[in-house]
Amino acid sequence: MTEDNREAKVQVRHLTKCFGKLHVLDDISFDIKKGEFVCVVGPTGCGKTTFLNLLTKIYEPTSGELRIDGELADPKKHNLAFVFQEPSAYPWLTVEENLRFGLKIKRLPKKTIEERVEKIIRLLGLEKFRNSYPSDLSASTEQRVIIGRAFAMEPDLLLMDEPYAQMDIKLRFYLEDEVLRLWREIGTTVVFITHNIEEAVYLSEKVLILSNKPTTIKEELKNTLPYPRDITSRDFIDLRTHITDQIKWW
Repeated sequence: MTEDNREAKVQVRHLTKCFGKLHVLDDISFDIKKGEFVCVVGPTGCGKTTFLNLLTKIYEPTSGELRIDGELADPKKHNLAFVFQEPSAYPWLTVEENLRFGLKIKRLPKKTIEERVEKIIRLLGLEKFRNSYPSDLSASTEQRVIIGRAFAMEPDLLLMDEPYAQMDIKLRFYLEDEVLRLWREIGTTVVFITHNIEEAVYLSEKVLILSNKPTTIKEELKNTLPYPRDITSRDFIDLRTHITDQIKWW
């Protein structure tokens, strides 16, 4: 993907959020290109989840605006999807039924639903689990289902809030590769919140580095390392070190 050839999908302008006297986000502005993979990092407690909740319109901003395709973001109009840290597969539904759920809510044509579900099952290697329930799955397989369910929606904007926080390092790398495969295949625009700087360097095309509260964007950093990425390379390590230094508050 070549960022310079892509139009802006998401435009955030002067986004500010206060909770009473607590000033959390301060005048944040940035663009996200269509199909871009953006990671957001910052000091603990800087407001990353608040930032994400504003993008999903769970919270309304104190001031500023969020536009998708040039229009004010509206969950009733735009297709927003969210992947949480915690397991969120519906326990009473099979894997296949979980993947269908959002598509049926959107009342998409039956043929479209079938095609998207089969595509996700194939891409994530879930064929042998299609009739299994979440309680029968490993934690990593359940998370694959949750991620697949979100990508099946082909959302205008997919927001991921530390989806691998509960995983060990081996599973993290496996699931990171899975999400990159889906992203390349489907072309969804992704905003990925993480505390793990190595994860941000491994996944992103762009990194937004947030400051302490009141939070601003300290740096908007393009990540031009070629995929697949080698975590032992000098360039990878240098970028990881730079981001680590940027989020230090002391």
